[in-house]
Amino acid sequence: MGKIHVAVVTGHHNFDVPGFQQLLDSMPQATFYLQDLHNFVSDEGKFNETYKAVIFYNFHQESPVTSQAQDARLVQAIDKLAQNGQGLLILHHALLAFPDWTVWNQIVGISNRKFRYATNQTVETEVVAKNHPITDGLQRWEMIDEIYGMIDARDDSQFILSTRHPDSMKYLAWTREYKNSRVFCYQSGHDNLAFSNPSFRQVISQAINWLIE
Repeated sequence: MGKIHVAVVTGHHNFDVPGFQQLLDSMPQATFYLQDLHNFVSDEGKFNETYKAVIFYNFHQESPVTSQAQDARLVQAIDKLAQNGQGLLILHHALLAFPDWTVWNQIVGISNRKFRYATNQTVETEVVAKNHPITDGLQRWEMIDEIYGMIDARDDSQFILSTRHPDSMKYLAWTREYKNSRVFCYQSGHDNLAFSNPSFRQVISQAINWLIE
């Protein structure tokens, strides 16, 4: 079987591009297409339906206004992903994108996404769902990362990873369904201290495999 195609959507937040690219390059099962949200929505190459999964790593704050053409295309693009059953991976600050957009609330499973954050924290990650394909072969690990203090996802989510850090949300990773799509949300992943961590990389790689099953 050939490589799967995965879009990586960014924008409105700085990040370590070489470090992030090395993370993507560590996953040989996929070809990744790094692009900003505008290019993804415009889809000039007519390729969006080819992607088996989409990683969102963007931080746009304004809710789409459907009376505006570009915003209407964004709403349609997200809805089409969900109708097609393409996998959705919502990574780190993308959990905080579109804070007042009901659709994004439904995707991530958190309606009130007000948050606090702290950088360079020692985060001990514990495996909650020990028999889930995303956590296969993983054990508790520690890494330096940014944390968010916010409410956890709703109970209709399956919780995958957690932490006991006193200033962090309890659950760091969870799965959901949105229309026909599988969804994986992961709070970790601020910079190369996370990107280069073997356990973090394993989570992302196995999550992609799970999303496209």
